[in-house]
Amino acid sequence: MAHDRISVLKGLEQQGVCPVFYHPDPEVCLNVIRASARGGAKVVEFTNRGDFACDLFGEINRELIKTDPDIVLGIGSVVDAGTAALYLNRGARFVVSPCLVPDVAKVCNRRMVAYFPGCGSVTDIGEAHELGCDIVKLFPGSSVGGPDFVKAIKGPLPWVKIMPTGGVDPDEASIAKWFGSGIVAAGMGSKLITDAAVKAGDWAGIEAQVKKTVEAVAAFRASRG
Repeated sequence: MAHDRISVLKGLEQQGVCPVFYHPDPEVCLNVIRASARGGAKVVEFTNRGDFACDLFGEINRELIKTDPDIVLGIGSVVDAGTAALYLNRGARFVVSPCLVPDVAKVCNRRMVAYFPGCGSVTDIGEAHELGCDIVKLFPGSSVGGPDFVKAIKGPLPWVKIMPTGGVDPDEASIAKWFGSGIVAAGMGSKLITDAAVKAGDWAGIEAQVKKTVEAVAAFRASRG
């Protein structure tokens, strides 16, 4: 594999921002993903949406492997092991769920692929760790307690690595609040890659927004030493 589990985890933590995106047009997807990569976020989550999404993912990833081998494409919104296997066979380098699915963890572990399960409680997080998950997805981030929840969890579980999705905005105040609580990365969807920019084909604008957000995370981390 061009991107093994450890390198994917390191890449995600380093960039701090994971763009989350879906569009039915493969050319639009390629443009958005490449713009994100140019902006400093080479680890990107494509979401599993509707019929034939798996085929679309395969088409996109096959092209990226040929033209942009440094891009790491993973799949999100996976809720069963069968779907996870379909995407793994199409080159998904990580799998994300909105909930914790033990069978998905087992499938990913057999292939040595990172799995980020959606967790909303200490019990979820503890079970995810038992299943070998390196990073847990706090979902929906703002609804299950936000940064205060992260701080509270880091007390008894200082080793936990949390990536919230939902509630983290691409601005300095939100980044400071969330990363100050101890998260290692944040998934960002339509607030990072806006519908308006996609409809306008403003790939340069998307690249600039991703770059600004990645740099804001890096600047906050630097300020904390």
